[in-house]
Amino acid sequence: MMRGSKAVAVAVRDPQGQIVIHSEPLNKHVYGGPIARWPFLRGLTMLWDSLVLGMRSLMFSADVAASGISTTTPTAQVVAGPILGAGAATGEATSGENPGAPGSSKPSAFEGPVMWGVMLVSLAFGIGLFFLTPKLLAQLVQHWTRSIVWALVAEGVVRLGLFVGYIWLIGFMPDIRRVFGYHGAEHKTINAYEAGVPLTVEGVRPFTTAHPRCGTAFLLTVVVLSILVFAPLAKLPLAWGLAARVLLIPLIAMLGYEFIRFSARHINHPLMRAIIAPNLALQSLTTRPPDDDMLQVAIAALNRVLEIEGSLAAD
Repeated sequence: MMRGSKAVAVAVRDPQGQIVIHSEPLNKHVYGGPIARWPFLRGLTMLWDSLVLGMRSLMFSADVAASGISTTTPTAQVVAGPILGAGAATGEATSGENPGAPGSSKPSAFEGPVMWGVMLVSLAFGIGLFFLTPKLLAQLVQHWTRSIVWALVAEGVVRLGLFVGYIWLIGFMPDIRRVFGYHGAEHKTINAYEAGVPLTVEGVRPFTTAHPRCGTAFLLTVVVLSILVFAPLAKLPLAWGLAARVLLIPLIAMLGYEFIRFSARHINHPLMRAIIAPNLALQSLTTRPPDDDMLQVAIAALNRVLEIEGSLAAD
């Protein structure tokens, strides 16, 4: 998935080996309205919209894979209305009448309640594992040691360990390793574009799979900030402490987003590069060296975004 300032594009390689592209304009109220210019508040809206876009992109990918659709050209751009918004993309329509396939009038098996259900379960799992479980374990440490300081240390260490360990563990799953390969392809393509290099496989291939504005960097920032934000809450009763951790997640997300923006603007400063070094290092777990087929898909998605935004600018 590639997101620009005005449009987003999702490129997927279907079971026949062809690239299927969906694109749509971004929400003008989120990306072009006043909220997008308000510090901190923009982080919350951007986080939510990115979560929705990411989930819808995964559902689109799953639908293409499950439908086994075929296209008329190797780089067909298909109408994906049933999945990501009616009439959102233009180009070649898919052939056949596969249920839920892009271009079909039949609903996708992965849209609507299924998508929102998966998203809610994922959110509940993430909050429970990375925010509530460390507090519960820290409570045991406090009971054993009679020390709030050791409880705070334990909560921070457990939260960071769970986050890094979870990413490391799922990286052994073949399907996730492939996803991480596409993640690396996204980064290589963006790095090449920002360097002004032609967007070809040969041009993109030499670039690094790390990028300072990566979602992984944001997540690690959120984990570290949560340790600092939750520290003053150590004396709260357990129930209030757990509730406060859930309620403060939006605040932490807003702070994390502003830090990522600030670090990206000052990426060339030696001190900033030292501060974000752990963020870049963690990306070695969430990216894999992509093959040329993956690079082709990432390039196709970015080219589609650039094409749309160029047309919008011309208008």
